[in-house]
Amino acid sequence: MIVKTLKGVMYLILSFTLLFVGFLTYVTFTDYKPSEVIPLNIKKNKEQVLKKGVPFSITTFNIGYAGLDKNQDFFMDGGTMSRSSSKKQTSKNLKAITSFIKNEASDINLIQEIDMNSSRSYHINEVNYLTKKLPDYSNTFAVNYQVPWVPVPILRPMGSANSGLLTLSKFNIKNSHRYKLAGQESWPRQQFELDRAFIESRMPVENGKDLILIHLHLSAYDKGGKVRKQQLKYLSTYLEKEIKKGNYFILGGDWNHEIPTTDPTIFESTEKWPDWLQIFPSRFKPEGFQWVTDKTIPTSLSNDFPFKKGRNFQAIIDGFLVSPNITVKNVKGHDLGFENSDHNPVTAELVLK
Repeated sequence: MIVKTLKGVMYLILSFTLLFVGFLTYVTFTDYKPSEVIPLNIKKNKEQVLKKGVPFSITTFNIGYAGLDKNQDFFMDGGTMSRSSSKKQTSKNLKAITSFIKNEASDINLIQEIDMNSSRSYHINEVNYLTKKLPDYSNTFAVNYQVPWVPVPILRPMGSANSGLLTLSKFNIKNSHRYKLAGQESWPRQQFELDRAFIESRMPVENGKDLILIHLHLSAYDKGGKVRKQQLKYLSTYLEKEIKKGNYFILGGDWNHEIPTTDPTIFESTEKWPDWLQIFPSRFKPEGFQWVTDKTIPTSLSNDFPFKKGRNFQAIIDGFLVSPNITVKNVKGHDLGFENSDHNPVTAELVLK
């Protein structure tokens, strides 16, 4: 009887081992491995061209796949959840996010963590929904998360992921490319992580120059910011080559660093500085470039438990970096109370010199 029981346990362990090895083999061979630079499709491209001296607005918003509303936590932050609480809540969040973008009516929108077909957002095609509700914009999408199955957290896994970056513009775009950022986690963790990238959109200006719009979302949860350092080094090398051409530059999105000139300790919290929040390397900042964000409104929070003002740690990690040939007229952080996303959006009004 004991021998039979031991055999049964061994067969069970062997079965689980083979299943696990088979799963790792599958995700390794199906891992998304894009080329360093990929041309992107610009849908509904506009004819309007940027002009010197004429103000235009730009908003960056990490929408948290319309699943990380104020009642959610997130397992990578120390919580227990990864999926939205329900399909109904996802739709409600997405509707509210879309309404904000429509009412704000910025000329350019940079949207991070927007899903096309993911378990965590109940397979709602958020890209299609948003672009149909905002017909006045061209749209360019780049994948940065494509995994057949993320098996954690164990009791309610994230599941399939198909997500990325969406750039919306009322101005003409010459061309748009996905640039693969340097740096990866070790195997097998990387097989379940995002493939970080930025969208480069070249927008013609009436004076013959281009506005180079860089839409990015840097890594998070990489220990000590090791991967992020590699990403910033890659970005620096890219900028060194491009700056010499004398164009205009806007870099915007979710930097996953404390943006220089901001101070998260001004926001009331009962939590200590979290491990995921990194400080920008002092060497990263092209000469004359300016950080643009609202220092008074937090854009992100710790997701170890649902949001409660005065409890969660809050910081400013979303915003813009602009070249010296751009004037900043105004910048505004939108305090949405993290109602429908774990980020607050930021809008800047800029003028090309």
